[in-house]
Amino acid sequence: MTAYLDVDARPILRSGGEPFSVIMAALERLEKGQGLRLYAPFKPVPLFAVMADRGFAHSERALDGGEWEVLFTPVEAKAETGSPSGENAPFAPWPQPIMELDNRDLDPPEPMVRILAAAEKLGPGETLSSLLSREPVFLFPQLERRGFRWLGGFRPDGATYELTVRAPS
Repeated sequence: MTAYLDVDARPILRSGGEPFSVIMAALERLEKGQGLRLYAPFKPVPLFAVMADRGFAHSERALDGGEWEVLFTPVEAKAETGSPSGENAPFAPWPQPIMELDNRDLDPPEPMVRILAAAEKLGPGETLSSLLSREPVFLFPQLERRGFRWLGGFRPDGATYELTVRAPS
């Protein structure tokens, strides 16, 4: 059975902070075969791809009040139950964004067009951040097709979606 290290992103997000570096620091502390249990005020869908790149599968469970508990389990730990095995991919914290876009006042599809155009200008491994008035669900597959990764979620105000996009290395 997998043991989990708990990370509660809820108070970080409620105070206006960004929990990504805390999550990545927790990954560095994991022992072989150990997983990460994340508590968040929203379903952290973009984090699923980031963690998959680092060798973790996920399972999520809705909690009261729209909050979520997500278990990130190392793929090799799942191999015991017949799933594919693999080693955790090495990782480094994402660099600070080299550009910031405020797309909150734009109507679709303009935010997606602006983000994709800006992302194409990023150098290998560079990031950009964008503020949006809604979760850009149609943007995610476009970024993936181009090899970009992303991390995002609603700020504590519930009205602003903050997205960070990282260019392929």
